[in-house]
Order: sequence, then C-alpha cells, then structure tokens
Amino acid sequence: MAAGFKTAEPLEYHRSFLKENCRPDGRELGEFRLTTLNIGSINTADGSALVKIGNTTVICGIKAELAAPSTDAPDKGYIVPNVDLPPLCSSRFRPGPPGEQAQAASQFIADVIDGSKIIKKEELCIEKSKLCWVLYCDIICLDYDGNLLDACVITLLAALKNIQLPTVTINKETDLADVDIQHKRHLHINKQPVASTFAVFDDTVIIVDPTAEEESLASSLITAVTDEDDQICAFHKPGGTPLSAEKLQDCITRAVMRHREIDRLIDKVIESTKPSK
Repeated sequence: MAAGFKTAEPLEYHRSFLKENCRPDGRELGEFRLTTLNIGSINTADGSALVKIGNTTVICGIKAELAAPSTDAPDKGYIVPNVDLPPLCSSRFRPGPPGEQAQAASQFIADVIDGSKIIKKEELCIEKSKLCWVLYCDIICLDYDGNLLDACVITLLAALKNIQLPTVTINKETDLADVDIQHKRHLHINKQPVASTFAVFDDTVIIVDPTAEEESLASSLITAVTDEDDQICAFHKPGGTPLSAEKLQDCITRAVMRHREIDRLIDKVIESTKPSK
C-alpha cells in the first residue's frame, strides 16, 4: 500500500513524513547521511580521494602537468576542474557530451576554487612568465543519489591535500625544466571550503543532505560553502522559491557546523594514512 502511495503521489508521501519531522529513510530533517572518505585511491594520479555520502559516491583524481603561464597572469598556475556524470552513476544521465548538470557542477567547483582561494595560484608558478603547474582535477560520480556538490567539494579538498609535487627548477644553461622526483612537497592549502546542501519543501520545511528523490521533489535547493573561519566562500541557489533571511541564516549556521565535522573527518583520514614511526 505504502509503495503504491509513494509511486502515485511521491510529494504527498514525503509530506506525510515531514509532518512528523522525519524522512522516508529514517533520518531527522537536519541529519546528514553517513560520510566516509578514502585518500590516495588512484595510484596513477598525483593526488586522489573518494568520498561517499550515503549512496552518492564521487572520486577525484588530480594530474599535475607543467605549462607556460598565461600572459594575463604570468605569475600564476592553473587549477582546471571537470565534473563527469557518466551513465554508470545513474539512469538519468546519457552518454555523450557533458549535460547541463555536469556543466553547472564544473562551474560551481571552479567558482569555489576561485572564491575560497583554496590554493594561492601564485604558489603554482615556478618561474614567472616561463613555467607553472597545471592541476587537472577530474571529478567523477560513480553512484548518484543526490547532494552531488557537497561530495565534489569534499573529494576535491581531500585530493588536493593528498598531492605531492616534485621539485622543479629551470636549468640556466638549457632553459629547460629539471624535475627532481626524489624531492616532493605537499601543496599549501590556503583555505578549506566545505559545501552543505539544503532542500526546501513547500517553501518552509528545510532538510539537509537531500537524496536524489528529495531533490526532484523540492521547491528549491541551496548550497552554502564555508571555510574554517566560518566565512561564506560561495552560495549557490539555482532558481526555486525565495527564502526568508531567517531561514537563510539557519542554513548558514548548519553549514558552519557541517564544516567542522568534515574538517575532523579529513584530518582523521590523513593522519591514519601517515606511516607509523
């Protein structure tokens, strides 16, 4: 009976739970799904991480390459993110060029990188106007069940923390790059952005970490990105119904709390991967 009601009237089905301050999967309205993280998942990448938020699974692999800086920014390197939503992760995605959601996610990640200054691009420059690092950040969704943006930001941050770049100098005689793979260094992470996504039902009820089904039924979606100083780095609200200032502030407060949880998770996983003395 319940399955038939859910199929025929999915919104009413969800409303019947929301009235009781719970959700069909048993979570409270402000409860995030279990989040797990693995760092160094791809041996062939310079940095990598895999994150699971509930069933949503996203992996990030970063390849570092040497290139010439742009003439507009001769003292900066590049960070190039790309989000891929293959048919493998959900039946809603089709083979072919990136769809609208994948393009929007890639642009969102680029905005977070620039807005948070997660890495100072000047630190990717090896020699002004001559040589810099390009970080190609490929973020691939392996299983899609909502809340893609949160997972993308977590896996990107963890993968950037996992990177080790070799020492590079320019040979004065040949004017070519000398790469010393014996001496590697971690990147300096300038800021640590964490995203928190909220779904709004009937313009009043706010839930955190929506599933794919909840996203499809919500009247609005909001993603707030905060850093370790409780500052907002980015705010994403693609249309939908307006929210009062009070409810927006509630979302930001919850985003700050979520940031602290994810910070602890990343630090714990990184600590566990260090070789014991």
